[in-house]
Amino acid sequence: MERAIFAGGCFWCMVKPFDSQPGIESVISGYTGGETENPSYLEVKSGKTGHTEAVEIIFDPELISYEELVEIYWQQTDPTDAFGQFEDRGSSYRPVIYYFNEKQKKTAEKSRAALQTSGRFDKPIVTQIEKASVFYPAEAEHQDYYQRNPENYQKNAQRRAHFIKEFW
Repeated sequence: MERAIFAGGCFWCMVKPFDSQPGIESVISGYTGGETENPSYLEVKSGKTGHTEAVEIIFDPELISYEELVEIYWQQTDPTDAFGQFEDRGSSYRPVIYYFNEKQKKTAEKSRAALQTSGRFDKPIVTQIEKASVFYPAEAEHQDYYQRNPENYQKNAQRRAHFIKEFW
């Protein structure tokens, strides 16, 4: 098994697209990239910890490649918005692909460059590619949110869904 970490706004909305893919062992909502040890949701949301809301994906590379995961990632985010995603604003919601090794880094960089030259977006692709650091799982109430709270999830995912439909 291998690991991938992606930040693309609210982690509630980042779980579902990966959760149903073959070869995915788990998708965990959590926090990464900051200085505070074991931060809480409210601390991260305040923007003072340096963390982003993210998902950690454990996957079988024989069934789904990292490259495929990156392609799924792009189709869930607005890669031209560095200051959050959709209704979620601020540094804790910025789009980031975190890498664990040089192969993941090169895959992410190559994919970002291809997206930039594709002409799909009029603005520059601003999604960051950063070395992975400690990942802290979020509190239990944030795990599998789309399954346990479908009505609130739908309400929170409307702008994202509209964007995806328009651009992908």
